[in-house]
Amino acid sequence: MTTSLKQIETELETLQQEAESAIAQIKTLEGLEDLRILYFGKKGQLSQILRAMGKLSVEDRPHVGSLSNEVKDALQAQLDQKRNDLQLAKIEAQLAAETLDVTMPGVGRPLGHIHPLNGTIDKILDIFVGLGYTVATGPQVETDYYNFEALNIPPDHPARDMQDTFFFSDGRLLRTHTSPVQIRYMEKQQPPIKIVAPGRVYRRDTVDATHSAVFHQVEILLVAQGISFAHLRGTIKAFISQMFGEDLPIRFRASYFPFTEPSAEVDIQWKGKWLEVLGCGMVDPNVLKTVGYDPEIYTGFAAGFGVERFAMVLHQIDDIRRLYSSDLRFLNQF
Repeated sequence: MTTSLKQIETELETLQQEAESAIAQIKTLEGLEDLRILYFGKKGQLSQILRAMGKLSVEDRPHVGSLSNEVKDALQAQLDQKRNDLQLAKIEAQLAAETLDVTMPGVGRPLGHIHPLNGTIDKILDIFVGLGYTVATGPQVETDYYNFEALNIPPDHPARDMQDTFFFSDGRLLRTHTSPVQIRYMEKQQPPIKIVAPGRVYRRDTVDATHSAVFHQVEILLVAQGISFAHLRGTIKAFISQMFGEDLPIRFRASYFPFTEPSAEVDIQWKGKWLEVLGCGMVDPNVLKTVGYDPEIYTGFAAGFGVERFAMVLHQIDDIRRLYSSDLRFLNQF
């Protein structure tokens, strides 16, 4: 062997030893990749050593090539093994970090509750949907036509004084009852119809323990052939029975509503006292004519009631303002 050949052999041996030591000490996959480039890259140390092969004799070159391949294969095997070890360690560390201790107490948030008003509305709707009614809704900002005129309340009608109304400058208003939903529904549908209409309504009432300027109503409407007051009475009795869970004494008192004729108010005997719970009546023929129904063919009944009244009775709430206070001490009871 020539001196040049011996020198290359020594350099290859030194390279292998240094590389094996460096690979053994590396701790990260990124560092391992840097080592691979350092030794095996195009400008790496192995390439620099092999450039000297051009100075060797033709007989020595195969020996150096074979030796360099052995060094490269040995180091590549160690690189692959180290890479596998580091990847496995990384996965194990990640699993250890993400392991859940199911015995540790959780950091929870208190569960919310259905508001007593929403719970009452849900119960009411469940009852009427069970009786075959369809839920209908409408806008809270209404026109004078739908809120009054179509319900047999013309501009000069004294019944307008019964509902102190919030008006906008353009003549629109905040609906004072959910009855406009009935008109809008009947304009688009032909009898027979059975709807229940829940919603928020607005009146300029003085706020006290039993009154609010904003409250909730539910109205029902049934229009078909051959409907009589007996059907209305039976529906009200079935609803009251399911709502309060028992057959309570009920009485109908003659009353007046411009959109029903005859009209009545309904009282129930609750805890030894008569309590007014809703108003009802047979749909006035003028209302049926307004939506294009022939009152000689179709008749119907309607009823409406305040949700707050039912919620206060069911939950024994003494002041309507508690329903809007957002007081957690009150709401947590439900």
